[in-house]
Amino acid sequence: MDTRTSPIRLRITQLREVLAREGVHALLVPSSDPHISEYLPERWQGREWLSGFTGSMGTLVVALDRAALFADSRYWVQAEAELAGTGIELVKIATGNSPAHVEWLAREVPRGATVAVDGQVLGLASAQALQAALDAAGVKLRTDVDLLDAIWPDRPGLPDAPVYEHLPPHATVPRRERLAAVRDAMAAAGATHHFVSTVDDIAWITNLRGRDVTYNPVFMAHLLLARQGERVTGRLFVGEGKVPADLAAALAADGLVLAPYAEAGAALAALGAGQVLLVDPKRITHGLRQRVGAGCRVVEQINPSTLLKSRKSDAEAAHVREAMIEDGAAMCAFYASFEAALARGERLTELTVDEKLSAERAKRAHFVGLSFSTIAGFNANGAMPHYRATEEHHAVIAGDGLLLIDSGGQYLGGTTDITRVWPVGTISDAMRRDYTLVLKGTMALSRARFPRGTPSPMLDPIARAPLWAEGIEFGHGTGHGVGYFLAVHEGPQSISKAVPTEHMAMQPGMITSIEPGVYRPGRWGVRIENLVLAVPAATADSELFGEFLEFETLTLCPIDTRCIQRSLLRDDEVAWLNAYHATVRERLAPRVAGDALAWLTARTQPI
Repeated sequence: MDTRTSPIRLRITQLREVLAREGVHALLVPSSDPHISEYLPERWQGREWLSGFTGSMGTLVVALDRAALFADSRYWVQAEAELAGTGIELVKIATGNSPAHVEWLAREVPRGATVAVDGQVLGLASAQALQAALDAAGVKLRTDVDLLDAIWPDRPGLPDAPVYEHLPPHATVPRRERLAAVRDAMAAAGATHHFVSTVDDIAWITNLRGRDVTYNPVFMAHLLLARQGERVTGRLFVGEGKVPADLAAALAADGLVLAPYAEAGAALAALGAGQVLLVDPKRITHGLRQRVGAGCRVVEQINPSTLLKSRKSDAEAAHVREAMIEDGAAMCAFYASFEAALARGERLTELTVDEKLSAERAKRAHFVGLSFSTIAGFNANGAMPHYRATEEHHAVIAGDGLLLIDSGGQYLGGTTDITRVWPVGTISDAMRRDYTLVLKGTMALSRARFPRGTPSPMLDPIARAPLWAEGIEFGHGTGHGVGYFLAVHEGPQSISKAVPTEHMAMQPGMITSIEPGVYRPGRWGVRIENLVLAVPAATADSELFGEFLEFETLTLCPIDTRCIQRSLLRDDEVAWLNAYHATVRERLAPRVAGDALAWLTARTQPI
């Protein structure tokens, strides 16, 4: 392939011409936007546009003589296929947080040369690490330019979807109470001001939602709060016309006034002597941090809202349980019709799964949209953890094998995320073994008890132990936090191999996924995922040993028992599974009827 047949090669060539003109040796293109978002508006999907790699995470480096994409094991198969013929090499990294691209730049860029990156989309903490590495290598860093603008003529503009209010009963806490909680945290930090860029934090603080980002009900904005005694006021920097007049009036009554989106940097620059600004270095970009007035003292610590929103209230947990019932009922209706269609010999594909399952969710009460792109992978496609079927590349579901379906919904009362694996035709003993080992990992962590405040990464080995015992490993984390009608991936907790920090302490009210897996490239993949709620555990010696937590399983959907190798399960594991299925049947049966009810009953029979 060459530039006449490959648009990616042509774009890389055009970019290198710009690099040479600007005196830059290499451009770093992160998967990020001015809000450090996971799911990006089209305007900031430059890494995908420039490389052709469609995975949700990854970092691209284009140098004058080489180009490399850094991606973890969730994307290796996908990246190899999508990068073929582009001239971009895949650098396989251990985890999504790996600094491999920083090390690569420090090693490969000549001393005295310049690396460029758009500081408006580079996180402050990432910029600090990058600057330190390049300084040590004698390489210059330039962050004041967006070089993609020069070669992306039809680059999308800012999203303009309207902002709306998240209302009671699903919004369980008034906006003024949320602002007061943040104000108290500001006071504890000695801050007069607090700047927030992460869109889920802003949505939580303001009780507002939007449609600027696919799958996440958020909107592009920055928020600058000012503490004035017992009050807090703020400016919400948002696109003109996005907030209706009546909602703007309601915000003003609570102390929040609207300002143009582009003026956030100027507001930071206006801060001066005697003022103390609280910012989260992991949740603000380098470019915005650079704008803070020279006389203003800056305190760097985690956004208070990030900690506050991770701990769901009892009222929010009640709404999440209701959302899980609606979600589970949708899945029962889908799986019943899907299995019946398979039995009739109808032609079904991975795209059919996405279409039909999404349609069933759309029928349920308080459904707003999907929480992420549905993953439906049959056999080899299921071995790619973040696979997505497209019109150009998808499998027909026929013959024998395993079908992995990872999907979720956004409801006014909660966010769901569930993975199940189903047998198609006849499955092998090796498939059953993998499935059962993954199930054992899911159950082991679901049943765990641990002291309150345990760093979440310390829980990761519990789910991996049954797989490790058989010499099997998976490359992604075991669990991520989940928002309340917000981001499906939420911190600060992370059940993974991440280095523990004080903010990862498990607390009551945290909702987290449990999703171990086994992936055999070119053959099949298995992942079984439930969402769980951290709740106090009743223990006899709490006065001596302190408070313990355990998990309440929130997700309600049968775990297919036809894939189980019974000899690998202990009696206590069988008892847990049977009890779970009894709960699923009890809670979902009143919401389904006909074929869906018959399917639910059959799939929740004890083993």
